[in-house]
Amino acid sequence: MPRGGGEAREPGAAGGPDAAGAQGAGTTGLDAGVPPEGETFDASYRSGTPPWDIGRPQTVLAELAASGAWRGRVLDAGCGTGEHALLAAALGLEVTGIDAAPTAIRLARDKARARGLDARFELWDALELPSLGERYDTVIDCGLFHVFDDEARARYVRALSAVVEPGGHLMLLCFSDEQEGDWGPRRVRAEELRSAFAPGWDVERLEGAVLEITMPPHEAKGWLAVLRRR
Repeated sequence: MPRGGGEAREPGAAGGPDAAGAQGAGTTGLDAGVPPEGETFDASYRSGTPPWDIGRPQTVLAELAASGAWRGRVLDAGCGTGEHALLAAALGLEVTGIDAAPTAIRLARDKARARGLDARFELWDALELPSLGERYDTVIDCGLFHVFDDEARARYVRALSAVVEPGGHLMLLCFSDEQEGDWGPRRVRAEELRSAFAPGWDVERLEGAVLEITMPPHEAKGWLAVLRRR
């Protein structure tokens, strides 16, 4: 999750749909090459547990899932080691998780096998979602949006718009500008979220939320946004 202060960007932001990789539970093997950004994040997984990898779904997102808000075909964008995608699979939903870090994808596939869940995990570029050739009813973004600079952010929104069905939803959890200090990723203002998704999306819910992390103080101030594709 950290990006600011010279730290690495969040996984899921890079890759490319042009090379095959090892298959895991529920995967087609249509994996992507690994760019430098993915290698940077992969090092975070290889060296231990990154602060964003809490080993379970984020509480606010799990609550949305429990309410029945996750529906249809699900995409977990920047899935990390797969906890949100695996929750979707446990609910009986068809789900794909993508990330740029090969180690994260390997761990996610291992979890799927160990839990006996049918979830597909791919090494993929979140800015190239249309190349997956699929459309989704629900997208989960936990800590991906806030890693992008302005140009990449616009590309990401366009990519999401291309793959989410009309009436489909994006459920996004990101760092808030209300979080004090200069550690962690880029802070996001509520107005930035509204502006970024103004073309083609309706904001159904935007409120302060807790982002759980592994390092003290074990939580950060975030935004939870639920957006509906027009």
